[in-house]
Amino acid sequence: MKKTFIAVIAIVITGIFSAQAQEPTFNKGNKVINASIGLGSVLYSGAGYSTQIPPVSASLELGVKDDFLTKNLSIGLGGYVGFSKYKWDYSSYYYGYNWGYTYSNLILGGRIAAHYPFIDKLDTYGGIMIGFDIVTDKEYGTNTGVTVDSHGSGLIWSSYLGARYYFKDNIAAMGEIGYGIAWLNLGLSFKF
Repeated sequence: MKKTFIAVIAIVITGIFSAQAQEPTFNKGNKVINASIGLGSVLYSGAGYSTQIPPVSASLELGVKDDFLTKNLSIGLGGYVGFSKYKWDYSSYYYGYNWGYTYSNLILGGRIAAHYPFIDKLDTYGGIMIGFDIVTDKEYGTNTGVTVDSHGSGLIWSSYLGARYYFKDNIAAMGEIGYGIAWLNLGLSFKF
């Protein structure tokens, strides 16, 4: 994972310094709110798991620095919140049992991202997040004596790559890939 992350960052930096930049879509002083729904769980998957509430997230980003290291490279800082809920059902292993756990994850974090405009109206960026994952679990049904270790809350980090295409001056379709509340997040962004 670490080697892949370093390779992706190296490719992005190489592209930044060699590409012909377009007019920036994200600048110092800009504020952008993202709202998205996630596809592909990074938290719970496999036999017995089902999604109760799909991964949803929101973030706010503020442009804090223009022309960082090179022309048109902008830096943004912001906050992130993500939520999802899953169910693990023991009956997927033994028919007739009504027992299992529900897990919910609330991720709160801070993010930093580097933005570079490769294509007109397209804000491309990559960044990292550090935060805290608040995990709650609840047992349901008739306990059959089987015990399952639940996951606990703790510090987390994430790296991500994203893009926002502005089809209006202040409204964009957005997508991010990375390791956060989901592998892929799709949604809308609003700049003000």
